[in-house]
Amino acid sequence: MDTGQNYQLQLAGNFVEFTGRNIFLTGKAGTGKTTFLHNLKKVSLKRMVVVAPTGVAAINAGGVTIHSFFQLPFGPRIPGFKPDNKSPDQQKYNRFSKNKIKIIKSLDLLVIDEVSMVRADIMDGIDETLRRYRNKDLPFGGVQMLMIGDLQQLAPVIKENEWKVLKKYYDTAFFFSCKALQKTSYISIELNHVYRQSDSKFIDLLNRVRGNQLDQDSINLLNTRYKPNFKPEEDGYISLTTHNAKAQNINEAKLQKLKGNPHTFMAEITGNYSEYNYPTNAELVLKIGAQVMFVKNDPSPDKLFYNGKIGKVVSIEEDTVEVQCPGEDSDITVYPLEWQNIKYTLDEDTKEISENIEGIFTQMPLKLAWAITIHKSQGLTFDKAIIDVEAAFAFGQVYVTLSRCKSLEGLVLISPVNRNGIISDNTINDFTREVEENQPTGEHLQDSERLYREELLADLFNFHNIEQAIYYTIKLLKDHSSGLQQHHLPNFRDILKKINEDIAGISKKFLVELRALLLKESGTEEDPVLQERLSRASRYFAGKIDEIILRPVCEISIDTDNKKVKKRIDEALGSLLFEAKYKQSCLKACFDGFALKEYLSCRAKAAIEDVSLKSTAKKSGFTGTKIINQDLYDLLKDWRNAKAEELDWSVFMVLQLKSIHEIADTLPSSMKELQSVRGLGKKKLQLFGEELLEIVNEYTDMKSWEDAEL
Repeated sequence: MDTGQNYQLQLAGNFVEFTGRNIFLTGKAGTGKTTFLHNLKKVSLKRMVVVAPTGVAAINAGGVTIHSFFQLPFGPRIPGFKPDNKSPDQQKYNRFSKNKIKIIKSLDLLVIDEVSMVRADIMDGIDETLRRYRNKDLPFGGVQMLMIGDLQQLAPVIKENEWKVLKKYYDTAFFFSCKALQKTSYISIELNHVYRQSDSKFIDLLNRVRGNQLDQDSINLLNTRYKPNFKPEEDGYISLTTHNAKAQNINEAKLQKLKGNPHTFMAEITGNYSEYNYPTNAELVLKIGAQVMFVKNDPSPDKLFYNGKIGKVVSIEEDTVEVQCPGEDSDITVYPLEWQNIKYTLDEDTKEISENIEGIFTQMPLKLAWAITIHKSQGLTFDKAIIDVEAAFAFGQVYVTLSRCKSLEGLVLISPVNRNGIISDNTINDFTREVEENQPTGEHLQDSERLYREELLADLFNFHNIEQAIYYTIKLLKDHSSGLQQHHLPNFRDILKKINEDIAGISKKFLVELRALLLKESGTEEDPVLQERLSRASRYFAGKIDEIILRPVCEISIDTDNKKVKKRIDEALGSLLFEAKYKQSCLKACFDGFALKEYLSCRAKAAIEDVSLKSTAKKSGFTGTKIINQDLYDLLKDWRNAKAEELDWSVFMVLQLKSIHEIADTLPSSMKELQSVRGLGKKKLQLFGEELLEIVNEYTDMKSWEDAEL
């Protein structure tokens, strides 16, 4: 990906693209974390979903909220607790659409932006959901995690009563205390190059605030910007407040003082777009002279404005606004722009994860900006800002507020800074220090790349899931043997025997050989000996899966009158077929050798392929025991089903499958012979005996005629 000459950005990009390591990407304000994410979305070959803790953060990141994608309730979550799924509220959270399940199954990378605001229990909720639909034995179901954020900025919002519940299970409320992440060897990469500020003294000052290392000289320097009775004589200053109500009151009061008539711009909203996530007012009231802030980057090639740029309204027309920005010669003509509420869907044709538009909010990309909240300022850059640091009551708010400014000269403090006013968290300080002291190197990257390829190949030639599926199928058949025809078990035991001998047994020997080859090679994709061996092995195992599993299982359709048992067995057979087909598709991707990009793409698509048991079952009438007269068996079964519907009986009350099977095999031609069929008592003989004999006699007459013709 395009990361310029920034070594940390290049390292982060390579770890994301060419390894499976979980990554915490951090850095001071203005170090390019958001830009990195936007570039990653454009160029990454991995199938990713981007989530964020709040609606505003999700829109800025071009993703969706954590709670909406993973359907998590907003209250505290106890790790490992299994709620009552019968509850209507809980069913709402647990009921995932088929499309979302397919997306989760095919996911390579989950990006969590602004992770500093994500609670530990929410992280474990994500882990539980991913495990449910993927590998239940791996943290986050085996999905690679990219967590982006700065812990020295905004912290998780957690109520006192919520923490009383959660502190029994977590050391802190921060994301890194979650149980799932502690089971992984994730790496942390800190971005050091600051793009937002260019003044080295101001950058050093912000770093001292961030690390709670302010000395008296630093405090004195900051307080040179203390102006208690400051009244801006020029435009472009913005006040950063702690609460929405305070910012709104300042803006409304300033607007009312302006002369002239107000003009209201009404947003156009289509589809599903939550009011909570509106990027600006749906009813935007402006006057000439109003100070405004752009809330979106200019999508045109001219790039005349950016999210956070301050200006003054100088003209208002019916569908345009002219904005004058300080230091610029020409005004900016502003038209309505649109924001999209993204929903991730799976393209059934390409099998790619698509960002579909669920709703659109169209409005002037402006909002009143004499004041905004510190939370809303996250990620924004201002030339001039008025700040009350005494009001910044929460951890990280002083640093977030100060770091919004490009320069010290653009900063105005209406309350002085003192060392006690910088709220610090020793846990965060310790964690940040550990991150700084344990940065990965190029050697770590090479080791991780090699380990990633080894893990992918070891998984490719591991047939554990297929073995588990066949074991489970055999167990089901044994447990319900009384309601099934008995002779199908030998078929599945024979399949299991061949799997153990010709697939699993051979794979164990091959994995020993593969590990030896991987130790010698310098690069999987460049080693011709290894590539040739992988090609031969892939072709061998793919062929054996077809020969031993797919073809035989597709010829089996186990019949039973018990609908629940039938459903469970069909699901077990479907799972077995899926695991076999999935593995075969992955192996086919390596017929000409292993290439990382192509393999990841094929594996993701294979994870969402539909393997229909119904379509395969129709290929044969085999029911577990060979039926001598299959055509008659089918006729009798159709008659039985029609009779049950006519009488409003269960099918087995009319005639059990074992009775149908025996009639088809023995071809009884009289009531006396029919009496010997198991399951046919006096009452059933009286009700159905003559119809059954008629069906059998018609069948035997037809067969005799066909034999004579031959």
